[in-house]
Amino acid sequence: MSKLLRIGELANQAGVSTRTVDFYTGLGLIESAERTAGNFRLYDASCIERIAAIKALEANGVSLADMAGALERGAGDLTGQLSQVQGDIDLLREAAVHAGPAAHQLLLALTARLQSLVHTAIELTQNLPPLGG
Repeated sequence: MSKLLRIGELANQAGVSTRTVDFYTGLGLIESAERTAGNFRLYDASCIERIAAIKALEANGVSLADMAGALERGAGDLTGQLSQVQGDIDLLREAAVHAGPAAHQLLLALTARLQSLVHTAIELTQNLPPLGG
């Protein structure tokens, strides 16, 4: 087991405030590993990477409420969701063929945003530790 961190140590290493750590804990985005005899929370060092992931998702427009809801719901039908995304991309490709210049520019902006989200998702799957682990 890695070294456990007090809330201040975690906040400092993750580049956030202790209030942010407390807020994320309250939302269920991170979990404390245990408590001290004085009832202080201790966090696994893997929470540093989880906080980095939360910040990356927030930077890409994913709300904390959406993240918390996803964690609360647990594993869903990811394969089905990805198939739906692929279908939506196919529809978008068809729409782009018939789009006028203004719509085409908007579609370029939206697809750039989609690419950013996909790249963030790929990075998270490679780096994000499991909740509580």
